[in-house]
Amino acid sequence: MRFPWTAPPRKGREEELRDQLQNRPRGVVHITHNDLDAVGCDAIHRRVFDPVTTVFCSVGRFPHVMSEISRMSGEGDTLSISDLGYFQGAESVVEAIRERGWKVEWRDHHRWRDEERARVEKGCNLLCVQVDTCATGICARDLAPDDAISLEVARVVCDYDLWTHADPRSAVLGQVLQRKKNREYVRDCLVQGIFSDERIMAEYREIREEMERLMKKSIRKAQIRGARYRIAFAPLYGYPSETAAGMRSALSTDMEVLISPSGRFSLRSVPPISHILARHFGGGGHPNAAGGTFPFSFWEGVLFRLFGRSAHIDRFVKVAESLD
Repeated sequence: MRFPWTAPPRKGREEELRDQLQNRPRGVVHITHNDLDAVGCDAIHRRVFDPVTTVFCSVGRFPHVMSEISRMSGEGDTLSISDLGYFQGAESVVEAIRERGWKVEWRDHHRWRDEERARVEKGCNLLCVQVDTCATGICARDLAPDDAISLEVARVVCDYDLWTHADPRSAVLGQVLQRKKNREYVRDCLVQGIFSDERIMAEYREIREEMERLMKKSIRKAQIRGARYRIAFAPLYGYPSETAAGMRSALSTDMEVLISPSGRFSLRSVPPISHILARHFGGGGHPNAAGGTFPFSFWEGVLFRLFGRSAHIDRFVKVAESLD
């Protein structure tokens, strides 16, 4: 009797991570964020090192990825971290990773407190924190200062990541990378010094149409709060940076807080306090762009989507207006 064939169960994300790390080729494991800056960092790593095992991860998942690595033998390999900032307890995890035989290098452009930097530095072979450029810029300076392609990648990426917007190539790449499926393709193009091709431009045109629709939807549902600052709170449907910029132009706001159903939010602000505010909500980032999390229950998420109400919004406004 024949039985119908069924596909084997798909591995979970954590199991895939463990397999990726345990079966890695000897060399460099690169942990980085998941946006254009991270892709630029990875492109430079791949121009300098061979082989490279790359783990793209969110800020929220970063501590878990580090914890997984602390359980694995490094065998002298290098763990290179880029475009990801300090998290609570990072120093103990880094020390555990070194004890397992890894070399740890960390390059970041987010804001660190002096005491955080001092604690983590003890466990690193290299800790480089510079806030005057993007993470790709740091990698280019440190890893490939004489490589023309790496330096050009850094110029284009920093134009987008630091909101300079003087190079039109950066806006195209930044928006194309809003879709995860484009991450490795764009990275491989940057490795070769390619900043645009037919596939990238086709994706860009498609994304622009979708983005305009979703931006208008968020702006329609925005509610304005605050006395000291004009703060817009709205559901996030996608494209946080572009939506925040459109909202600021349309509503003359000082801050834009775009909130996903899970409670995670993306924050943009004119006053340079985004990173300070985000830390009050389990996050971090840059002075003008950061992210954090409101601990929504299921029903809190539903109520916010339907009516724009949440006690966490009240707390956010109170914290924002109490800062010096």
